[in-house]
Amino acid sequence: MLDAQERHAEDANLWKMADDAPAQIEKALTFALSAEQQPFRQFWHVADDGGQITGVIHAMLLPVPPIYAGPFGEPGLILPDSFVAADAAGGTVDDLLAAAEDALHEAGARIKLASYVAGEAWRTAFETSGYEPLTLYLSRSDLGDQGMPAGVRQATEDDILGIVERSAENRRVLFDIDPFWKIHPEADPRFSAWMTRSLTLRDRDMMVLGPTEDLKGYIIAQPASRLHFPPAHDITGTGVIDDYYHLELANPVALDHGKAGASALVRAAEAKFADRGMGAAFVVCPAGWTSKIELLEAAGYETAMVWSMKR
Repeated sequence: MLDAQERHAEDANLWKMADDAPAQIEKALTFALSAEQQPFRQFWHVADDGGQITGVIHAMLLPVPPIYAGPFGEPGLILPDSFVAADAAGGTVDDLLAAAEDALHEAGARIKLASYVAGEAWRTAFETSGYEPLTLYLSRSDLGDQGMPAGVRQATEDDILGIVERSAENRRVLFDIDPFWKIHPEADPRFSAWMTRSLTLRDRDMMVLGPTEDLKGYIIAQPASRLHFPPAHDITGTGVIDDYYHLELANPVALDHGKAGASALVRAAEAKFADRGMGAAFVVCPAGWTSKIELLEAAGYETAMVWSMKR
């Protein structure tokens, strides 16, 4: 709860506390420690000082998305619900980090990721241990204040081919930024199948810009998931933008073709979130994609969480 309250203090809209936060934490922890069938492997370690718990760290093996090759296997991820009490003994943060890394290494993780929201001690520990930013999660509230931009429309099945083509360009940019995002040889058909299914899901909006035969970009506005939000937080009012690309973003260094189209897609997603009663948006953006970061910051987004990597 202390950990969740620290995030809530950073941004009360994004990290909204659940009304029954203690019960949700206990439920998730009980499942993680006792359920026989787990969706992924996870690890919890605590700092025990004379019988008093003064710190906790939570890690997991992160499943590789099917459009990526994952040549190094499942990476280990240290989750943001890791916390050390103010009166903990010196070195507790470093000891917990070492314990989590050892567990992930023994589980076969050759690459380690660490997520950070609040707590200067964690940021310092990750940087000192050799973690470097890989992905930024930028957020904004006050959604839908500019309405639905002209030209953006809901995607149809006829748009799937164009979305897949733009997605392939997006993946090439990602790989050029960092080989961590190595492309799976069957990425296109896998992504096509997922996009076709996504069209039937009522909890999200798939939008495109441009005619079907010449799509300029696409964006998917979907609900938040527990991967990014620990159980103490109410995620019903938060939307996530992950699958998002426009030709204007092809150069990861500079917006040398303008930003009108790419900005319109973001505003369209925000409008859809607002229509669904959501008050915060969370956009996933590689730390090395400076042109996209520039566009999002100009639109009022600020970095809310950082995923860093240690090879």
